[in-house]
Formats: sequence, C-alpha cells, structure tokens
Amino acid sequence: MEREGRKVLAADPEWWRGAVIYQIYPRSFQDSNGDGVGDLAGITRRLDHVARLGADAIWISPFFTSPMKDFGYDVSDYCDVDPMFGTLADFDALVARAHDLGLRVMIDLVLSHTSDQHPWFRESRKDRTNPKADWYVWADPKPDGTPPNNWLSIFGGSAWEWDSRREQYYLHNFLTSQPDLNFHHAPVQEALLDVARFWLKRGVDGFRLDTINFYVHDKYLRDNPPLPKELRNDSIAPGVNPYNHQLHLFDKNQPENLDFLRKFRAVLNPWNAAAVGEVGDAQRGLEIMAEYTSGGDKVQMCYPFEMLQPKRLTAALLEETFARMRAAAPDAWPCWSYSNHDTVRHITRWGLTAAAAKSYATLLACLRGSICLYQGEELGLPEAELSLEELRDPYGIQFWPEFKGRDGARTPMVWVTDNASGGFSDATPWLPVKPPHLPLSVAAQEGDAGSILSHYRAVLAFRRAHPVLRTGTMEDIAAQGDVVSFRRRGEEEIFCAVNLGDRLAEVRMPEGNWETVGTELGSQAATGGRVALGPWGVCLAKRA
Repeated sequence: MEREGRKVLAADPEWWRGAVIYQIYPRSFQDSNGDGVGDLAGITRRLDHVARLGADAIWISPFFTSPMKDFGYDVSDYCDVDPMFGTLADFDALVARAHDLGLRVMIDLVLSHTSDQHPWFRESRKDRTNPKADWYVWADPKPDGTPPNNWLSIFGGSAWEWDSRREQYYLHNFLTSQPDLNFHHAPVQEALLDVARFWLKRGVDGFRLDTINFYVHDKYLRDNPPLPKELRNDSIAPGVNPYNHQLHLFDKNQPENLDFLRKFRAVLNPWNAAAVGEVGDAQRGLEIMAEYTSGGDKVQMCYPFEMLQPKRLTAALLEETFARMRAAAPDAWPCWSYSNHDTVRHITRWGLTAAAAKSYATLLACLRGSICLYQGEELGLPEAELSLEELRDPYGIQFWPEFKGRDGARTPMVWVTDNASGGFSDATPWLPVKPPHLPLSVAAQEGDAGSILSHYRAVLAFRRAHPVLRTGTMEDIAAQGDVVSFRRRGEEEIFCAVNLGDRLAEVRMPEGNWETVGTELGSQAATGGRVALGPWGVCLAKRA
C-alpha cells in the first residue's frame, strides 16, 4: 500500500489495541553526526533493535523546531524538523525504514501550548486587535495589578506572566516561555487539526498527545479551591511543588475538551491512525482517561500515571486501579507504562533487582491495555545520578535538591560497553553517560539468555503469540498478599499470577484443567491445584 509515494503498513483501524509502543527520546537515542545530540538519522540507524525487541510501534518525543527551553516541548514550528535533529527528508526516511520493519510511527504533539518564539504568539502579543490577538489565553490584571486568579504553573510559581505590550497577563501552565493556546477560539482548534493532517500526509500512524487534559481552561477564570494536605500526592508533581496544594478544577479538565477530541478523532479515522493522550491529574486521572477513551469517538488510548508514581506498584494497588477503571468506564482503553522521559526510571524508583524487573515486565505484558516501553527499560537501566552542574532540565534546577528533575532518565542509550558514551556519539554527549550504565549495554546483554534484554524479548514474543493478552477481557483480578492474579479471556483463556514480593507465596489455581505456558519466562507449574511462587515468581497457564 502506498500513501503519497510512501510505503505504509496494511490498513487496520484496530492496530493500536494491545500494541507495544516503544518510546524514543530523540536527543538521547543515537547521534549520527557527531554533535553529541541524538537525531532522526540516528533513530533510523537503530530501528532494527526496536523491531527485534518485538514492539509494534515507536513514539518519538518532539523533534520540531524549538528554542529548546523545555527540550522540544516548546514548539516554534509544528510543521518542520529542528536542524538539531535533521530535516523533513530525514523524517521521511525514518518512516520508510520503520514501515519496512513492520513498525508504526507515532509522534509527540504538544497542542496545549507553544513556545513564546512561535510566530502565532509573536503576533498575538503585539496588541489586543491583531488577527491572532485571541489565539492565546490573555487576561486583565486584578485592580491591584496582581494575576487574574490563583492558578499555578506545574514548573513552580504563578501560571500567569505579565506582558507589558498588551498590559495583560498570559497563561502558562508550564514554563513562562510556553504560553497556553486558547482552545475557546475556533481558529486555534482548526490550525492544530491542520498540524495533525500535515503529519498524517507524511506517513505517521498516530500521535502521542502531550498534556491532553490541559487543552481547555475555564473561560470564567475561576480560582482553584485549596486541596487539604491529607488528599495531596506526588504522582504528577513533586511534593515540594505548591502545585499540589490546589484541586485543579478550573485550569484543566474542562468538559469542552471532549468536543475537540471528537474533532481530532474525525481527522484520524480516514488514515486508520491512533492517538494516546497523556492524562496528568493527581486526583482523577483514571476517571478522565475513561471519559477521553470511551464511546469510540475520542482518542483511542490514554496514558495514565497510576504506574508512573513514586510508590511501587503492589498487588493491592493494581487491583484497586483496575476496579476504579471498571467503575469509571468498562470500555476505557489504557496505555500502561512504568517509565518515561518525565519520571525516575522504575528500576530506581521502586528499588528493583534484576529478578524483580523481569517479574514486572511479565506483568506489564499480561495486562489489558496497550503498553509503552521507555528506551533503556529493556536493558534494566537505573536512574543516572547527576550533579547540579550536569543538569540541563529547568524543572530540576528550580527544585534542586529535593527534586532532581528529569535528566536522570534522559541520559543517552547505551549500545556498547567499550566506549565512554556507550556508542551513542563520537563527541561529548549532551548529558553524560554514567559508568553504571555501560555494563548494561545492548552489546553486553546480546546473546545472554539470562539478561533483562533477553527477558523483554521473550515477554513481548509471548504477548504476540497469545492475542488474548492484547485484546481479551481481564477478569477476576485479585490481590492476595504480594500476589496479583487474573484471567485473560478471548479465543483462549490464560491465568496469570505474579508474585510482586521477595517471599515465597502460594496460589490456588482456578477450577478446571490448566496447561503451564511461558516456561521461557520462568512460569512455574501447579501441583494439586496449587502453585508455589518463589520470590518474584510467575505462573502462566492456559485452560486445556
């Protein structure tokens, strides 16, 4: 099949359901031109690794033209590639190679805000009457000159910045250099839909939508109420951030957002493209995900934070998470992940041994939903320890040392061991490669049947071999101590039990005849209707 002269994968409107999506942070994947920064040509060079791992798609974090105040999440041109990462021709070559390998391509769209260097904002801030005057969220000060309300930026301080030209404040939910677009203004929505059309025509298969619940703000600019201390958590922002002191009723999560998502879905449908939205909310994340993915007319998937939290995912927490999701909307479709570019890598965050990491990988592959893997996760990379002088992330610099920012999860991928940069670059990398990462390189784990890399490959092969794990129902989820168990049902039925603890545990098998499967993943067989699970042990069985 061809799309404007480019090869694409066979049309399948359901390809995303149960898909394994591999996240690539382009600055840190592979440098191809020796400047110390990863680029699109480098990604193309390393796609064989992703295909061999067993992923169905890649998600590439932003590579658009940007002043890089927030490393690409501050876009100044939605329809071009920043020279740091290459050219549109490099992107086209990447898509072509990915499709040849059977990988679909999703790209990260940051629609809630732009860079203050975007031509739209430069025009908007000139005065109150120009053609783009209403494209951003502008508001008059209170009579005493203070901001129009109490909204806070997730990066710290007020979410309002004074602009002397208009003598108004503009809204920024993130950095002051990231002004929020005004989704109440119809031309803004249409311009952003045109951005999606531009990339679909270039061959992309879908989008990861950054901060999807931040798009629309309360048009009355009402104050957020305070949030009692006992109800706060650090799942979205670190505990030292005053952002956690508010219940975010009005600066995000507005009902009008659903109308835009329906328009976005209508753009996707003719291309069989899919979208996964990032839902950032500390109190109602799962419920919002249910709203955004139910009904088949909004986004296909959402990316909740329940498994990205500092607190380790336990059997009880998993049971609670799925119960909440079922109550909110049974047909909601999540995209689960343990790590990404914004969180401490889960190996470090949860203090996992290699055996524990393998157990969690097996669990992830058995859950109902799609899954995202973050580059280096398949190597068992821990969080890199960086000094304040080595940090590049403004978020970490702002809240150091209580919160060290996101750079520790963004250091370069390690491909080989006998190279100071792990084979990432011939130059000094933009973030350092730390010595503990080098022995975990792809080359070092290649051919080692006991390595975490080999386990991830086997886990994804097992998921692919049993389609019920991708699309089947998930029933009878139960937590007993450290063990979580459930059944996946479809054309076949698989019982899954995972010991998320370091002590021996025993599990009763469901009634009936069961055949042990997944022995290559360490699956333990039942005896007399019971199975003894060693520390971090798993039992996978198929109904005979």
